[in-house]
Amino acid sequence: MSWYDFDWVDAFSDRAFGGNGCAVVHGAAGLSEDICMAYVRETSLVECTFTGPSDIADIRVRYFLASREIPFAGHPTIATVAAMRSRGLFQGEALTLETGAGIVSITLNGEEIEMTQIAPQFGDYIPTDLVARAVSLPEDAIISPPQFVSTGLPFCITVLRDHAALRAAKLDEGPLRKVAEKAGFSGADMAEPFLVTLKGATDAGDTFSRLLLAPPSPPEDPFTGSATGAMAAYLWKYGLMPKDRFVAEQGHDMGRPGQASVTRVGPRDAMTGIRVAGRGHVLMRGQVDLPG
Repeated sequence: MSWYDFDWVDAFSDRAFGGNGCAVVHGAAGLSEDICMAYVRETSLVECTFTGPSDIADIRVRYFLASREIPFAGHPTIATVAAMRSRGLFQGEALTLETGAGIVSITLNGEEIEMTQIAPQFGDYIPTDLVARAVSLPEDAIISPPQFVSTGLPFCITVLRDHAALRAAKLDEGPLRKVAEKAGFSGADMAEPFLVTLKGATDAGDTFSRLLLAPPSPPEDPFTGSATGAMAAYLWKYGLMPKDRFVAEQGHDMGRPGQASVTRVGPRDAMTGIRVAGRGHVLMRGQVDLPG
């Protein structure tokens, strides 16, 4: 057993209990997958990160759900950098992270942490009727063809007509498993549609989103930074977002309001990256004793 420092950070928020929580375990990237997943389950969070030294970047970051390791995640990236900054673990206004999705560049602009997600990859379209059944909505609630898009992690981007449809959505695991099969996933988790409307939760926002989650994760993700990047790429590609920079909102109906600034890198038809920026509030810190 070994003691590791950790920070619990609310990402995409500048206050306690906003945005999405993530526990950052420092110096623990060498732990086994089983221990990392058990720690995520112990916290009841959606994701946690484990950091360590890197030969190709300033630091290595591993990302875990309760069920598996994933290559990249947005709100844990913001949380990791906020935690490191609060402890004085790096100097300057920029750093690089080694992730399973490649090198992620970070820029600090005052209190805001901006990550540059990789160039979007546009994957399979999923039948609208199938996605509608997976989220328990009528087919006409979806106003654009659902498609998997990745800026480091794939999400089925699903644009809904209004906030009423967004709030009415409920996950149905039977049809969701068929979405997973269409996308080539082995399980329902990671196939959940990222639901977005073209109106903010507040006057400051341009979009308002939800991500309903399958077990063993909690039922809903308060803010999803990686999906926000994929969603932005989709909106720009199909001409649904006129602005080159916009404000994405998520989590407000959960009592955990989160906000991100999203900026396109490159032209709409040849994007080279997506910048997603937000703040992080360190809620608590301590030590955890984990098996080596």
